[in-house]
Amino acid sequence: MASSLTSSFQSCNLRSVFFGEITGIQVASVPVSRVGFLRKSIECKESRIGKNPIEVPSNVTIILEGQDLKVKGPLGELSRTYPREVKVEKVESGQLRVSKAVDTRRANQMHGLFRTLTDNMVVGVSKGFDKKLQLIGVGYRAMLEGKDLVLNLGFSHPVRMAIPDGIQVKVEENTRITVSGYDKCAIGQFAASIRKWRPPEPYKGKGVKYADEIVRRKEGKAGKKK
Repeated sequence: MASSLTSSFQSCNLRSVFFGEITGIQVASVPVSRVGFLRKSIECKESRIGKNPIEVPSNVTIILEGQDLKVKGPLGELSRTYPREVKVEKVESGQLRVSKAVDTRRANQMHGLFRTLTDNMVVGVSKGFDKKLQLIGVGYRAMLEGKDLVLNLGFSHPVRMAIPDGIQVKVEENTRITVSGYDKCAIGQFAASIRKWRPPEPYKGKGVKYADEIVRRKEGKAGKKK
């Protein structure tokens, strides 16, 4: 019995990159059955947002060169370069259509995103976007000085912010700020940088908040019971 078990093992010499040559390892000669792997194909569904066409107004000019798109309207001009996973084409009706160039998961993720970005470009140069903020707090106020926005937010010194090109800022009643322009991304970024100086706190709601923002309020600490 012992001799049969011994004969079923064979000695072999192995060489390892880290440990050099290894000798004296016994390897069983018992055959091993094959292990199968089940391949499952991933189905990439078309984005519900991405498949919708983009309406182009008559006062907007579209220039499409390969993966580069340039949109020009009465308010300004925007351009964007698209990745190879998606493609943009202009159909006979004058609409823009964004579609997937390859059927992969990454292309499916980019399909709806770049359709939304393209639509924002067309709407921005034709109608524009705006973002409204509100200052809440005693002594909190805003004013315009040339091309700078000056904020008094309770610090020892006023906050001065340079207004980027292509963005217009309007201040009403010293507490309401309207940021407008044709580039939605730039508008949102500048509005967020204003809010970042003094985000609304949850107890009294003091700070800079968006006009449509709902601040969750917290209950303050209760006094000691006598």
